[in-house]
Amino acid sequence: MMRWVALLAGVALAGCATVEPTEVPTRVKAIEETLPPAKAFTRAQPSPPARSNANIAADFVSLHFALEGGAQLPVFTRFETPITVRLTGTPTPSMQRDLTQLLNRLRREARIDIRQISDGLANITIEAVSQDQIHAILPQAACFVVPNSSSFEEYRRDRRKQKSSWSRLQSRERLGIFIPYDVSPQEKRDCLHEEIAQALGPLNDLYHLPDSVFNDDNIHTVLTGFDMLILRAAYSPELRSGMTKEQVQAVLPGVLSRLNPRGNALPAQQISETPRDWINAIQKSLRPQLGYQRRLRAAQYAARIGQEQGWTDHRRAYPYYVMGRMGQFDNPQEALRNYQIALQYLRTTPGTEVHQAYVTTQTAAYSLARGKGPEILPELDRAIDVMMRAENASQLATLLLLKSEALNQAGRTDQARSVRLDSLAWARYGFGSETVVRSLMQDVAEGPRNNNRGG
Repeated sequence: MMRWVALLAGVALAGCATVEPTEVPTRVKAIEETLPPAKAFTRAQPSPPARSNANIAADFVSLHFALEGGAQLPVFTRFETPITVRLTGTPTPSMQRDLTQLLNRLRREARIDIRQISDGLANITIEAVSQDQIHAILPQAACFVVPNSSSFEEYRRDRRKQKSSWSRLQSRERLGIFIPYDVSPQEKRDCLHEEIAQALGPLNDLYHLPDSVFNDDNIHTVLTGFDMLILRAAYSPELRSGMTKEQVQAVLPGVLSRLNPRGNALPAQQISETPRDWINAIQKSLRPQLGYQRRLRAAQYAARIGQEQGWTDHRRAYPYYVMGRMGQFDNPQEALRNYQIALQYLRTTPGTEVHQAYVTTQTAAYSLARGKGPEILPELDRAIDVMMRAENASQLATLLLLKSEALNQAGRTDQARSVRLDSLAWARYGFGSETVVRSLMQDVAEGPRNNNRGG
């Protein structure tokens, strides 16, 4: 049981976990037939942004007038006509279901005139391609969006031409999104949310945002209430393509006051910029090809920068969370200490419930190893509720499996069995059926050896 917990937790930590295409043995298919049907989220539960409109206006400008690498954009751009979307390539059924749900949300929450078409030239073309095709062009990317392309082949051919430059864009008319079909359903959905949001609006990511997909920490995987407000503001009648930063700044307070009146009553908070050195250090700490020691030094450097900046928010916590991930198997006590430091900052930062639930996914395993499962059931239930609202099936599956073991320790075996089946159903969506099946096979295969270890 605990071996599978460790495996699922390890996969979940990677953010958008990929499923490597491999030959499927006959017994994998046999086991898959006995698994419960995959679950999927059917109703979004976004929370409205809980920050001052003054802060949100500053975030809007930072998100729309810069690229992730730091390059500044000269003008504001968006689509100026009703937006059409087409799904091409080799999409899976889950991609179409998740795309339909996302487009419905964009119409309802962001009030954007957007619809899917089945043929013809679309404003946004989403092509389902293989991971290998994506990595051949962008080795570190899970998925991506580009201007002025309607197919992967067109972008591959023209990617070094001026038409593919975001900084030269004056308005948005035709964009291409490329998403791998050979990954878990959740990763495909996460790519749909992030890339369509960038196709419609912000091209930048900001690490200081605690409640947004426009943040490279991958904590949020579907569009949040904040994200929908940003997109709705981008398509307000007061804005148009070609406006300068100063022109957008002049009209934005009125736009946000109209769309988010509760933000007028909240006091503005002093938010410091995230230094490029901190961003580079975090990115380095997450690259497994660099080796453990180099990654650890990078995370420690990011932690020192956070201390020097005087941060007390989720950015101060994040390097400790990363260090906890790195040491959880080789140095579990040091990893637990890092998780506890991360929680210390997160618990004093509003809007970090999802961040805290990620840490709970890790710390609960330590409690279970000490036989304290019954004591952590309330904490697990809180984290499960958070991940359900955040629509994160991979983390939800892991938390449910941890709860199942905690219930076993409490002697509630029937309930534990039910929760475990629920975990498997969410894991099929979060990790992909083949990953779940192989994990089960490994658990069964290793069971007798471990059971006899003391004999």
